[in-house]
Amino acid sequence: MTKAKKITYWVATLWLALGMTSTGIVQLIGMDEEVKMITGLGYPVYISTILGVWKLLGVVAVLIPRFPLIKEWAYAGFFFNMTGAILSHLISGSAPTDLFGPSLLLVLTAVSWYFRPESRRLVPIN
Repeated sequence: MTKAKKITYWVATLWLALGMTSTGIVQLIGMDEEVKMITGLGYPVYISTILGVWKLLGVVAVLIPRFPLIKEWAYAGFFFNMTGAILSHLISGSAPTDLFGPSLLLVLTAVSWYFRPESRRLVPIN
């Protein structure tokens, strides 16, 4: 792995971890703005707790060494969560600015997943 790829991986992964951790905490503590946004999208409030727990567990899975299968699941979960958030905002008619956060986290998920080192892959690339 080249130095540039390694730097790209770690920058994307650390920003992804920061974004998922901060949004996961906001969802777990049930901030008023988060509750208003979740209910405005048509979801029950308890979904925030579920999403918050899974985001924090996903961050741990992505950052710790080894366990490539768990990492794949975490990346898939991040992908599904962010595409679901984007679609929910689009369908509910949210402001375009509401798409920025989940879109950025979706891009960071893809970049982190794509540039992950061999030791963090389920199947090594040839």
